[in-house]
Amino acid sequence: MILVFFFFNFWNFFVKFTLLSTILSLFWEQVEKKEEILVISTNRSHILPSFNETHALPMSSRIKRNFSNLEMLEAKLQQARAAIRDAKNGNQMDDQDYIPTGPIYLNSNAFHRSYLEMEKQLKVFVYEEGEHPIFHNGPCGSIYSVEGYFIHNLEISKFRTRDPNDAQVYFLPFSVTSIVHFIYDKNSKHHWRPMKQTVKDYVDLIAGKYHYWNRSLGVDHFMLSCHDWGPEISKSVPELFKNSVRALCNANTSEGFEPSKDVSIPEINLPGGRMNGLIGGPSPSRRPFLVFFAGGLHGPIRPILLEHWENKDEDVQIHKYLPKNVSYSAMMRKSRYCICPSGYEVASPRVVEALYTGCVPVLIKDHYVPPFSDVLNWKSFAVVIPKEDIPNLKKILTAISTRQYIRLQRRGKVVRRHFEVNFPPKRYDVFHMILHSVWLRRLNIQLLGLLGR
Repeated sequence: MILVFFFFNFWNFFVKFTLLSTILSLFWEQVEKKEEILVISTNRSHILPSFNETHALPMSSRIKRNFSNLEMLEAKLQQARAAIRDAKNGNQMDDQDYIPTGPIYLNSNAFHRSYLEMEKQLKVFVYEEGEHPIFHNGPCGSIYSVEGYFIHNLEISKFRTRDPNDAQVYFLPFSVTSIVHFIYDKNSKHHWRPMKQTVKDYVDLIAGKYHYWNRSLGVDHFMLSCHDWGPEISKSVPELFKNSVRALCNANTSEGFEPSKDVSIPEINLPGGRMNGLIGGPSPSRRPFLVFFAGGLHGPIRPILLEHWENKDEDVQIHKYLPKNVSYSAMMRKSRYCICPSGYEVASPRVVEALYTGCVPVLIKDHYVPPFSDVLNWKSFAVVIPKEDIPNLKKILTAISTRQYIRLQRRGKVVRRHFEVNFPPKRYDVFHMILHSVWLRRLNIQLLGLLGR
């Protein structure tokens, strides 16, 4: 009886040991079949190191798995961040077309390196959904011309990719100006509703068809609008307003514009759809007037300006309306300074008109973020005056020495290339500067961190 009991227990132990050995053998066979080794940290925040830190990972943290496409994109973006950081105090790089330099830039080396990294890496996926005239379309011959110009050129640009998995950013190709033109009903009590519903329906469509919007809640998506109603219509989707990059002419911080997330773009009036005849002006010595402005009284700033200066001083040409035989552009070319005040909204084509004609812009605007101000040093080529100093306008401008005025004017001629509209686009022009601003916002985020990886 004792022998039977002993034999039974021994047999039970032998069976369990054999099963365990088999399981362990199968486990190690599966481990040895893995092909790629990725060194990662057990701390999620170290997947992409910050600009100011490096992390040496221990050998014990080597595990075996495949890189995802998103991880590869983020790793390349991290390399770009490091290159831009290193360029801040480095030497100038060669460039066959243009080398940014001088005080018109906040940091010319960093900008140049960032621009080159953008040319090397940036890929934009343009959603193909949507029909004309609201989508993939926009004005090209008015003060809202940047909308149509950008949409058209992006869709045929080398930066566009047809594979959404290769993209760092995703473009929503609707035109707010077209939405207002074709959908707005001024007789309706709820005129905002159908316009906002158009944008909401579009975002719902692409969110249901693709996973990219839901993956980031819109953080790596962007829209563009030069219409004054762009900020309000962007509220149709909370994530579009709060998370996405909004490239806006109406860059008003009091209306929700966030400089770290959103992009300020210039409002450019192209009456004939081209820059023909818009660029160029006489030398400073051939400009008889100190300062010029002509425009309507809409908004809070212009009435103050006209109250103090209309028909008060021959050297200060401030008008509500110009005489019929006087050319607006000719007056800009005859003036050393051109006032660019806000109207109902902060955006105005006068800023670019002044740069085009060699007139030093004088910005009188509340809560306005000038275009490309993350790269450009506006105080080096423009004059900024608070509205409280309008009564001292002439005193402020005449206090600027001739030497300093000539510097401002010459720098304005240099920076003008960043506001020029070219067909086809040229490097460093307004199309590429808008893209570069979007590129900078994309560098500011790390999707792996947002996704909790």
